[in-house]
Amino acid sequence: MSKSELLNRLARDGDERRLLARLEDKLDSARRGSPACTFFLSTAQQESALRLITAEGHPRHLFSGGWADAERKVCAFLPDWQEEGDWEPPFLALRCRWQSGEALTHRDFLGAILGQGIDREKVGDILVGEGLCDLLVFRELGPYLLQNFTEAGRARLRVEEIPLDELFLPTPQIKTIHDTVNTLRLDAVMASGFSLGRSKAAALITGGRVELNHRPCMKSDKTVEQGDVMTCRGLGKCVVAEVGGLSKKGRVILTLERYL
Repeated sequence: MSKSELLNRLARDGDERRLLARLEDKLDSARRGSPACTFFLSTAQQESALRLITAEGHPRHLFSGGWADAERKVCAFLPDWQEEGDWEPPFLALRCRWQSGEALTHRDFLGAILGQGIDREKVGDILVGEGLCDLLVFRELGPYLLQNFTEAGRARLRVEEIPLDELFLPTPQIKTIHDTVNTLRLDAVMASGFSLGRSKAAALITGGRVELNHRPCMKSDKTVEQGDVMTCRGLGKCVVAEVGGLSKKGRVILTLERYL
């Protein structure tokens, strides 16, 4: 199968085909003996990369985002001569501090970074704590941000580089929800997980704001299964932890985990 045929088979739309083509270029470089690495990939893009890697016979590769549970990761393709332990990440960590009392969010930092004209794909996870925020960014951006990244929201920032092993790792806040639904349709399960009316959940789905297992899904009647991950822009993430049996009234018993 030619490269073009492979991309046509794997890609679900034009954007994904362009992503897979860039990944193929990186893989070709590694096969020629030169290490190659992508920019930061979203979770959905990582899923696309894994499908390509599987189709290509699992060439040597690794994913890294600076910490074990990173959401945004780079994909590195390794030539035959390079060991994983010798691979150097193309990114570094910056710690931002500000005066206590200013409540800054992930959105504040992302907006401030993009406002500097920086592409999203060059920025990894943004880890916000009390009075500090750690950023994963490509090394080429380090000197610029150390000098010019001085504000986020209404706060003045002090920025310094830190080792990756000193990253602030937030503990996820998870709300466990026990509920029943009359159907495992996406709109019904999403309504339960995000405390919405079912019509509102359906509107968000058809409006293109929802992903199921990190892929866009605009079908309200899509069947949800145990282990599936629902994400909605503005509302966060919810995991279908368990699909149980039927209640006495014939409704499906669910355990959901919503990330706050």
